[in-house]
Amino acid sequence: MTQLAAGKWLLSTFFACIVVGAAMAATRPASRQASDDVFLAPHRAVYDLTLIRSRGTRGIDGMTGRIVYDFSGNACAGYTLDFRQVSDMESGEGKSAISDLRSRTWEGGKADKFRFNSENRINDQRASVVDGRAVRTDNALRVSLSKPSPKSIDMPARAVFPTEHMRRVIAAARAGTQILEFPVYDGSDNGLKLYDTLTVIGKEIPPGAKPPHDAAATVPALAGLARWPVTISYFERESEAEQQTHEQTPVYAISFELYGNGISRALKLYYKDFTLSGTMTALTLNKPQPCE
Repeated sequence: MTQLAAGKWLLSTFFACIVVGAAMAATRPASRQASDDVFLAPHRAVYDLTLIRSRGTRGIDGMTGRIVYDFSGNACAGYTLDFRQVSDMESGEGKSAISDLRSRTWEGGKADKFRFNSENRINDQRASVVDGRAVRTDNALRVSLSKPSPKSIDMPARAVFPTEHMRRVIAAARAGTQILEFPVYDGSDNGLKLYDTLTVIGKEIPPGAKPPHDAAATVPALAGLARWPVTISYFERESEAEQQTHEQTPVYAISFELYGNGISRALKLYYKDFTLSGTMTALTLNKPQPCE
């Protein structure tokens, strides 16, 4: 799987490489109860991708692409995310590859169930497909995969799904919390991966301050909302003994400005060998569906 495909939530979550010093203490994380008070706006956002940095021997010469992020649902019916990322990568010597990643996820409003389906195609040839579901029990997340092959695994009970993670980030931002640490399960990497995440939340940008110059500026409803700069770094899970022997570096990361209703702008996607910028070029707010 390419670096680009490995970083898919993401983007549902979708998220910047950052080193936190030992002197920076984590404050109390946002609780499940606090996240229940967070309203996530149904919306469709389009982000145009451009290459802003390439490094290392495996860097790329050029890249363009687009993300379409279509989010809907509510706390009663659950949340659905349709996500697509198409990228045209040039690796030098006239070589190029078009990556087309599509995924659909559904997450229960109580953060207790999760369904996921994704397909990645390279030059219109299927590279990977994942289909499965996860259910929260008292002591684990039970994951059942049907593709790429039938398999059942248990994840730690502390792990959260992507939408619940975002709700907790917003609740923490409102409470003035700067650091969150959670394992996140999103069904990526053949459905077998669980990532440790470090979320760093910056100082609130009040309504009216630093007006955006992208599609967010065309939606009046956003003008009255605060937003926060957020960085989420994703790490391979290691045992406590392994963590003590060396300093971990993120597998990938993303930074963005997050509104209090879950809409994100000013994306930057950090991979090992390159960095992408995502400019919001279109945004549509859809009518919320009330709980029955």
